[in-house]
Amino acid sequence: MITPERSFFDYGCGHGDDLAALREDGVACDGFDPKFRPNVDPQPSDIVNIGYVINVIEDVEERRLTLQKAWAIADRVLCVAARVVMGESSGREVEFGDGLVTSIGTFQKYFTQAELREYIEESLGSEAYPAAPGVFYVFRDEELKTQFLSDRVRRSITAPRKRIAEVRFEEHKAILEPLVECVLSLGRLPAEDEFELTSEIVDAFGSLKRAFALIKKVTGEEDWESIHVARVEDLTVYIALAKFANRPPFSRLPKRTQRDIKAFFGSYKNACDSADAILFETGDATAIDAACVNSAVGRLTSNALWVHRNAVPSLSPILRIYEGCARAYVGSLDDMNIVKLHRFSGKISYLSCGSFDYEAHPPLTATVKVALRTLRLDYFEYAAAKDPLLLDLKDCMVPADYPFRAKFERLSKQELKHGVLEGHNDLQSRLQWQSTLSFLGFTHRGHRLIRKRS
Repeated sequence: MITPERSFFDYGCGHGDDLAALREDGVACDGFDPKFRPNVDPQPSDIVNIGYVINVIEDVEERRLTLQKAWAIADRVLCVAARVVMGESSGREVEFGDGLVTSIGTFQKYFTQAELREYIEESLGSEAYPAAPGVFYVFRDEELKTQFLSDRVRRSITAPRKRIAEVRFEEHKAILEPLVECVLSLGRLPAEDEFELTSEIVDAFGSLKRAFALIKKVTGEEDWESIHVARVEDLTVYIALAKFANRPPFSRLPKRTQRDIKAFFGSYKNACDSADAILFETGDATAIDAACVNSAVGRLTSNALWVHRNAVPSLSPILRIYEGCARAYVGSLDDMNIVKLHRFSGKISYLSCGSFDYEAHPPLTATVKVALRTLRLDYFEYAAAKDPLLLDLKDCMVPADYPFRAKFERLSKQELKHGVLEGHNDLQSRLQWQSTLSFLGFTHRGHRLIRKRS
């Protein structure tokens, strides 16, 4: 969100350490703090941040007024962060006003994720969009909002490789390769004003369509059809999840999105009907279970489908929307790299596995669980656990282009061949793994299964 092209103001910046780091990155920024930088006048900026400020203000009216002052100077987007509770209270706080006095004597107003969103929206009269637990964006810029929401569901796709040599392609490579990238991004031929080299293409080939016909001849048509399907699915997921944010009318969508809808669905109504039909299915446990069982990616257990976060865009639309419902509530969790799609209970869990790439069977160290039916958030930590749950069949959990997939797959084949995973449909704990390996006479060396020396 923060770039050198966008000005930034931190409303409640403390000593201003973050501002110094941003300036080093070329961001025009400033900040106000009533204690440490009281003489700085709050100034209108593209992005305004008010982080962990409203939760320490005891006076209810002052809290609301402070939030509104920050919103008043946000030209494009306001970022609001506050403390949120997950699960039960620790019991170490004392009630004070509408908040708590902590064990160290400071005031804290704790919100649930839902309460914080409602408080922001009531105070500012605008929709709040979750970016992470306890972090929300409030947009004044509609185009930036649409970009933020669509980028969360848009997958990265690699351009098809050239399969045959073609003299004419090589002659016009300088203008055809940018067209390849444009169609790759859009999933369709661009309109003339969407591609900056249109006039050059028309001069050389007569039309964008003829130029693209040459590209398909060189690369093959099958990959381009897959790219088209992928972009249709991305747009379907975006439109479905936009239901949670008061889906905008067609006229308020960016021009590019309008063109996508017309090209892929014919009309906005058709697009919404298609998206809503899948969104409705996500409430059906039978449909979710069937989608998990039939998924081409993921580690299936008796009650869930486990995937690496990089593989979420490779899931079917119904599962992407199912997971997206949780993210529409909680936002993104950068430290959580494993997603557990519960098959029957209407829950999504986000798990941390820091050693996923380099341990053969890495432990899970933390979980954030989102109950979609009750909107309850729970957090569990296992870093100190003596017998944590370990992941297996990692190659099933990652997308085809994951850097270490070949290494993971080699290990899985060895373990399946020697019966190490036999009878274990669910994940095993560390002690269970040690027992199984000891009984069968194996050990691990990196991502290889080897016989123990007697």
